[in-house]
Amino acid sequence: MATTSITIRMDEKLKKQAEILFEDMGLNMTTAITMFAKAVVRQNKIPFEISADPFYAESNIRLLEQRIADIESGKSIPKEHNLIEV
Repeated sequence: MATTSITIRMDEKLKKQAEILFEDMGLNMTTAITMFAKAVVRQNKIPFEISADPFYAESNIRLLEQRIADIESGKSIPKEHNLIEV
């Protein structure tokens, strides 16, 4: 089977943490990423659940931007909040 190279960018700290964990498992980065790619192809999906943090919902972002604008303009901030609890 022919092989090819890929280049990815990732946070340096994350890379180091992953390398340490993979080493503890007896793997290297190449083997771990190959295992991930094989699982994706075999399952035809990302092999774990991916979900958004509700804090970053667009409605929360708009509310936060309005609160920042209120603070910057000197308006008082209402005591109640409508942020989605995490």
